[in-house]
Amino acid sequence: MKRKYIFISILCLALTIGFFACSGSGSDTSNDTSAGTAAATDNTAAADEGSNPKGIGPHQNVELTHPLDKQMIELGKSVYDIKCASCHKLSDEKLVGPGWKGVTDRRTPEWIMNFITNTSEMLQKDTAAQNMLEICLVQMPNQNLTEADARSMLEFMRNNDGKQ
Repeated sequence: MKRKYIFISILCLALTIGFFACSGSGSDTSNDTSAGTAAATDNTAAADEGSNPKGIGPHQNVELTHPLDKQMIELGKSVYDIKCASCHKLSDEKLVGPGWKGVTDRRTPEWIMNFITNTSEMLQKDTAAQNMLEICLVQMPNQNLTEADARSMLEFMRNNDGKQ
């Protein structure tokens, strides 16, 4: 039983690395998501110079919903509760991993989707992901989410950030 808790603790720690910005304390100066992407405007933007704002992976044009899709938010919350909540808070407070508040203001929807679904390659090739790994020191494992789960997670994150 004790080994199970140790394994879960290690897994949670591993989940946190590089998921988003480790500080979560950046300020947002641009909140225009109507063009389909969120601006990377926090203090990580300067450190991520040269990084592809859409990340590395298949998601190069994520269609956002306006207004938010309530069913996707509920599915995203369910995935968060099962796979993410033990390491990430919905505030800007760091738990094991960084808090999620403001992540949709710091990263584009494409970058978030690529990181969720293509974690290993992002950490190998994306400057922003590599910079976060240097700060967090533990690599987030691939959660093997379906495309629908990952998109629902993005919708849940947008809702958490007060998007409409």
